[in-house]
Amino acid sequence: MLPLRQTRSMYAAIRDTERKDQDMGKLEEFPPELLIKHPLQNTWTLWYYEADRSKTWRENQREITSFDTAEDFWSLYNHIKSASELRQGCDYSMFKQGILPMWEDEANKNGGRWLINLDRKQRVDLDHFWLEILLCMIGEAFNEYSDDICGAVVNVRPKGDKLGVWTADAQRSQSVMEIGRKLKERLRIVSGTSIGYQVHKDTMVKSGSTTKNTYFV
Repeated sequence: MLPLRQTRSMYAAIRDTERKDQDMGKLEEFPPELLIKHPLQNTWTLWYYEADRSKTWRENQREITSFDTAEDFWSLYNHIKSASELRQGCDYSMFKQGILPMWEDEANKNGGRWLINLDRKQRVDLDHFWLEILLCMIGEAFNEYSDDICGAVVNVRPKGDKLGVWTADAQRSQSVMEIGRKLKERLRIVSGTSIGYQVHKDTMVKSGSTTKNTYFV
């Protein structure tokens, strides 16, 4: 399996070749290595949320598409709006196929999320952070703890955006902490700046506007 960044370059090469062939009115034969798709360990589903008060929260969650190869991921990513272009109040969610982007889902109900808050001045970092999170997930960058990853959500909000990486079991402290450390490393969050892990059950029963953090890195 080739690294995702390398397959992105391959995808771009295919796209450029297709464009040239269309301009010339002919289709040239691609090199064999550009025709092979590179499978991912899991199938992933992209969801889009847009608030509509006439519908329930579940009805506002729209399943966009699923993919299971690196090339199909880049094809999808390159043809949708970036997170920073979404309207205020909208979300993207990417979860393993069969897992709904909601606390109550069987795969999520015992878990939690690593939460990264970005203020309005950090909007410039949103797309970079979101892409790195997606690459970590679908590229199995969390190593032996990748099975504990359920998905990720980006919330675009007026007061500040949020990025969350959801894990399956909040009680697996070693797994949760290693995922948090890898996430902080990949996002290059500076030393001295901590990110927190919130248990879904705590979020569901919170009485105020904030949820306590169970873990920090």
